[in-house]
Amino acid sequence: MSFDNIYAFYILILLALLIFISGSIKDYERYFSSDMLEKIIIGKSKKKLNFGLLIASFIFIVITIARPIIQNKPIKVPQSNISIVVAFDISKSMSCEDVYPSRLDFAKNKFSNLLENLKDIKVGALGFSSRSFLIAPITNDYATLKYLIKNIDVNLVSVKGSSVKEALISTNDLLKGEAKKALIVFTDGTDNKEFNDEIEYAKQNNIKVFVYAIATPKGGVIKVKNGIQKDKDGNIVVTRLNENIKELAFASDGAYLEYSNSSHDIQEFVNAINNKFKSKAKKDVIIKNNEELFYIPLALALLLFFISISGFRGFRR
Repeated sequence: MSFDNIYAFYILILLALLIFISGSIKDYERYFSSDMLEKIIIGKSKKKLNFGLLIASFIFIVITIARPIIQNKPIKVPQSNISIVVAFDISKSMSCEDVYPSRLDFAKNKFSNLLENLKDIKVGALGFSSRSFLIAPITNDYATLKYLIKNIDVNLVSVKGSSVKEALISTNDLLKGEAKKALIVFTDGTDNKEFNDEIEYAKQNNIKVFVYAIATPKGGVIKVKNGIQKDKDGNIVVTRLNENIKELAFASDGAYLEYSNSSHDIQEFVNAINNKFKSKAKKDVIIKNNEELFYIPLALALLLFFISISGFRGFRR
């Protein structure tokens, strides 16, 4: 057994001071009348015992504060060195319902499947339209990630358009210092006809882009408050899958996958990431699993305290 907060024992100096002060008081007769003493003391022989119980109670309180523990052997837990960023396209087109229940909601569900397969990989999350927005920094707290992603909505941003370049820049900032960087993008492909700038940026910064495309070739309309979104000429806007984004995935040595209702397709992304980053060995994290014992001296302290104060009360027969 050892103590996690050994400095707490310095409090015993107060105990020594208390004993010193009590030693200068020889008896209670100086301060109480004989009638009062009969009411508050059950025999004069009891006062030393009660005072001793108080001292013992104080010592056990100090031991509680010092946090006694039983040190177990440190456990080595292998942890991956891989950290990835997941970016969600939150432009207006992601509200399209050509994929049930909508493109963005489908992406959220796939993200939950992704976390179930990633295990010990750390994840950061972004949202992007014409600008990128940090949703969560790099973390292995998957429960918090699921909660945050569940609450993102295309109506949270007022800017128009969709730029993967913004997601790449934010990914580079989040994974600064990493030799290889992985970015998973849930998107319908954006409106870009070509991705030369994005490809160049990804190569310069060693970012491998894994695109999960969510949209149909036939496409669908975008619902707005007043009905259906139209262009400046009054024509209904139809948003379709932009397959050109696969060029970014392949050129950056990533992977491209179109949406599927299969519960196993996201595992392909995880396998691809593991294969691309297999050279990054796992490191061992030391976890100390100590057993806390503070409740034992705390219980003893309370017990002795109540016994001691009950000894100063008299009972009439």
